[in-house]
Amino acid sequence: MKTLVKKDGLFPSLESKSINNFFDDFITKDLFDWTDRNFAALGSNLPSVNLKESDKKIEVELAAPGMKREDFKVEIDNHILRISSEKEEKKEEVSKKENYTRREFNYQSFSRTFNLPDTIDENKIEANYKDGILHVVIDKKEGTQKRTLKSIPIK
Repeated sequence: MKTLVKKDGLFPSLESKSINNFFDDFITKDLFDWTDRNFAALGSNLPSVNLKESDKKIEVELAAPGMKREDFKVEIDNHILRISSEKEEKKEEVSKKENYTRREFNYQSFSRTFNLPDTIDENKIEANYKDGILHVVIDKKEGTQKRTLKSIPIK
């Protein structure tokens, strides 16, 4: 049987430069940067989010193309909004004529949480998924005023 991957001893060939890339990445990465940039480099699928707040509502837009609305779970508990998803795909291709079996597995998951103000109305929340973006709209309670910024003088 022929091998699918050629190996040159214990270390990959210099043509692939994978060892060099590993050390370059290790040196150039900011280990204390916990923003989305480092998660993307690690292969994580942490979707980007836009948050908008007005006097009457809070809007959350989460970019997740290629998913279905059934893939999402949107929950709110004690003024914490959690948007999560788990998606698993399995593909198998079999050819008896050419004597091979190919299997591919793909698993994606994420969870994003947001602390919400006390002014939200937990009974008035809507969510829909369209064109690769999950839209969540949370109404605020009537009669609540937006907090004003108070400047404190420094002595």
